[in-house]
Amino acid sequence: MSEVKVNKVSPRSGTGLQLGDSGDTITIPSGATLANSGTATGFASIAWQSSIVTGATHTAAAGQGLWLDTSSNAITLTLPASPSVGDQVIFTDYARNWGTNAVTLNLNSEKYQGNATPVPVYDTNGESVNIVYSGSTKGWIPNTDGAVALETPQNTTCDFLVIAGGGSGGALGGGGGAGGYRNSFASESSGGGGSSETALSLTPGTTYTITVGDGGAGGATSGANGTAGVDSSISGTGITTITSTGGGRGAGYSIGSTASAGGSGGGGNGNDADKVGGSGTANQGFDGGDGNTSYTDVGGGGGGASAQGVDVSSNAGTNGGNGLSSSITGSAVTRAGGGGGGANNDTGLSAGSAGSGGAGAGGSTGNGSAATANTGSGGGGGGYSGGAWKQGGAGGSGVVILSMADADYSSTTTGSPTVATGVSGKTVLTFTGSGSYTA
Repeated sequence: MSEVKVNKVSPRSGTGLQLGDSGDTITIPSGATLANSGTATGFASIAWQSSIVTGATHTAAAGQGLWLDTSSNAITLTLPASPSVGDQVIFTDYARNWGTNAVTLNLNSEKYQGNATPVPVYDTNGESVNIVYSGSTKGWIPNTDGAVALETPQNTTCDFLVIAGGGSGGALGGGGGAGGYRNSFASESSGGGGSSETALSLTPGTTYTITVGDGGAGGATSGANGTAGVDSSISGTGITTITSTGGGRGAGYSIGSTASAGGSGGGGNGNDADKVGGSGTANQGFDGGDGNTSYTDVGGGGGGASAQGVDVSSNAGTNGGNGLSSSITGSAVTRAGGGGGGANNDTGLSAGSAGSGGAGAGGSTGNGSAATANTGSGGGGGGYSGGAWKQGGAGGSGVVILSMADADYSSTTTGSPTVATGVSGKTVLTFTGSGSYTA
């Protein structure tokens, strides 16, 4: 092997100098140092910058190593424009403050981990991130980062049906109102004549709290009011909380007893100037029916999700308002009906029937019927017979149902919801008690 010893090799003409030919191997022996005092291209080398980045914005160049000091403020780091495959940038938490003031990346119209949004945010103290440009399909990809996480999580769409607990009926009084009814599934209506709502956008890794409201307790005696139902809800970071209001209580027979407002209002009584049924909540349910002092001892029907409770206009029974049907679980089910009004059989009056959807019928010689659990329907008003007050029926507990694409279901829940997969390509979670879902 021949050897040439010179201090400098310059091109004969122009500015180009080639070492070897295609297929040759140029070897730098162990112990030798290749020093770059100019600009190197085609190498995957990193040039660490001597200046510490402290400003609120900074633009990186390919091949740079950057010290980012967020002691005083957060930093937005703009990645190189028009990068080439193999370009690298490394950025490091210089003062271990990213947990207080984060580093947000401006992608400069490129993708990151295959996604254009959301923008990556690095917020862990002591992180050091090495990213490489892979091409237009996936864009920048971290070789290493502190959390080894997907920094551009994609939100998933989730439909919901949220029904609150129904109110209970009053003693010899009005029927309980249905719990508020809010629905986003397949353009189906919400309660109170409301339109279908917008589906939720859930962030992967975020836990959402599911609250299922109880129905109002039955058993009111001596002409007492029933009990309102309890709210149901979905809440969590990044969404507007979906709350359905508990159903209104049915009024009892005693002077001064009143129906209450709710998702749907409770039915009024028939023995007081204040005989008006409770108001429903907009886009959740209808008003309860009014009592009528011309026909005493007959309570108004509780409001339902799709209709107002019937007003007392004769000595006939006063029916609860009907519920609404949804096919979110794969088959049509009607829920959130109003309870029927109670009546005094000693004077020959007949009680009202329940609105469709699992509500309780009013009583005449006996107690009002309880509503079916997890329908959010109202309980029936109690009757009166032989000198004995009869109790109003309990309202039905609520329910929260989620529906999402099978591929988006994470399998992470608490509260033991019923899970059905493959429902027209959807996974359906039915919460009959409180719990949570992590997207």
